[in-house]
Amino acid sequence: MKTLGYYNGIVDELDCISVPMLDRACYFGDGVYDVTFSRNHKIYMLEEHVTRIFQSAALIGIKPQLTESELGSLLRELIMQLDDGEAWVYFQFSRGTDFRVHAFPEHAKSNLWIMLKPAKIKDTYKTLRCITLEDTRSLHCNIKSLNLLPNVIATQKTVDAGVDECILHRDGIVTECAHSNVSILKDGRLITHPADNKILAGTGRAHLIRFCRQFGIPVEERKYPLEELRGADEILLTSASSLCMRIVELDGLPIGGKAPDTVKKLQDALLKDFIDQTD
Repeated sequence: MKTLGYYNGIVDELDCISVPMLDRACYFGDGVYDVTFSRNHKIYMLEEHVTRIFQSAALIGIKPQLTESELGSLLRELIMQLDDGEAWVYFQFSRGTDFRVHAFPEHAKSNLWIMLKPAKIKDTYKTLRCITLEDTRSLHCNIKSLNLLPNVIATQKTVDAGVDECILHRDGIVTECAHSNVSILKDGRLITHPADNKILAGTGRAHLIRFCRQFGIPVEERKYPLEELRGADEILLTSASSLCMRIVELDGLPIGGKAPDTVKKLQDALLKDFIDQTD
């Protein structure tokens, strides 16, 4: 198959799959999702992403109709049906199908959506240009929710500005980006916002922290202001698709560029990890 869509056991090309209008994902965004990539038909960090979607589901009271192990097995089975082994792997649970009432439906069962399409991770060595924007999202950013309208609006503002991504802040405190995490290098240390309800603690962020510690780079998970961001030696963007990308322009001004060897070392390690696990 060139692409693959899955909805509660129905499998077909993505443009042939339809879902009920009464699925609560359609009118409330009442669900959670996760996403990763595959190479050679092997899904990168699959167990980690499956665990995270179940954690997000538990935080909002969604009870999946299968186990973590069963979802992992299903995703491995479906990826083998794709012609191209390099793919975007997306999966989500919605709370169920029922008439539009705000309260949780009493008897509805959760729905499982899966989407697969050919895609490659981004070039981790490509540099990025960013802008800063006020963070107007909810206070439940730790849940990988389908409610992404503020992220969509912020992303469109980056498109209108002709840049790659935006860095969000609440009252001058840096949180994350519209669809990725941001960390800084300063005086040989990695500084990143703590994994609280203000950010989604991404897998890319976790892997960056892991390799920093492996290389003896001290890690500080703490709040830091825009002023510290602007004075960073390097600004790093991480996500499932980006691994570790360097930001070289912020709000139209050059930024970073003071620790290129450290950045390259981290990029090399993260890319090697992706390749090793998908060979």
